[in-house]
Amino acid sequence: MGVRPALPLLALAGALACARPAPVEVAPPAWVPLFNGRDLDGWVPKLAGLELGEDPGRTFRVEDGVLRVVYDGVESFDGRFGHLFYRTPFARYRLRVEYRFTGEQAPGAPEWAWRNSGVMLHSQAPESMAVEQAFPVSLEAQLLGGDGEGRRPTANLCTPGTEVVMAGEVVHEHCVDSSSETFHGDRWVTVELEVRGGDVLRHFVDGRVVIEYSAPHLDPNDPDARRLLEEGCPPALEQGYIALQAESHPVEFRRVDLLPLD
Repeated sequence: MGVRPALPLLALAGALACARPAPVEVAPPAWVPLFNGRDLDGWVPKLAGLELGEDPGRTFRVEDGVLRVVYDGVESFDGRFGHLFYRTPFARYRLRVEYRFTGEQAPGAPEWAWRNSGVMLHSQAPESMAVEQAFPVSLEAQLLGGDGEGRRPTANLCTPGTEVVMAGEVVHEHCVDSSSETFHGDRWVTVELEVRGGDVLRHFVDGRVVIEYSAPHLDPNDPDARRLLEEGCPPALEQGYIALQAESHPVEFRRVDLLPLD
């Protein structure tokens, strides 16, 4: 029997060697709900004066698909500032919250906290907070409601234990107003917060940038931040926890969504 030429096999081998896999379509990042609309799964409360996880007055609760901050279980606010932490730290993301203020402020609360709440970004771990500590070391996107008359912007920046850079200068003021409009009454407001590690951070209201800053870092003059530095935490803030604030006025969140970046 004669031997067949090897050319067809060689041609086939060459075809296989030059083959390229079909392109795989990668889905773009999608918004992930951090609040599931049913319960507080994935979240843990920390109230000043109480151990992590304790919330006897049910300050944070879910009712009718809404995450609520309420004070019907306490006779007096008594300085019990609270924060509801999500369980996972993040570094580069966009956070979207829909909130509204309702009802009356808790008895015994400071006047400055009227229709005042916030979203904490790049926060220290909740386990690292002192029992009596009122605010975590973090960057706060301050949420304010209007009084029906004057200007009171929302999505401002406050800096408990931290500092940032704006226009090339370190900002030492505790709170800096944004350029947002004022939202009076109990209407729902949408705020988005863009966090890119230790680089630029931006606050959006209705799709418009209302404040921008960069280079967040621990403030060595703040006692809580100084303790973190002494424990070996790096000065620059490049990641951290997200927390919703309970600052004495009832507030509701019907959406808390996160979009991973990069």
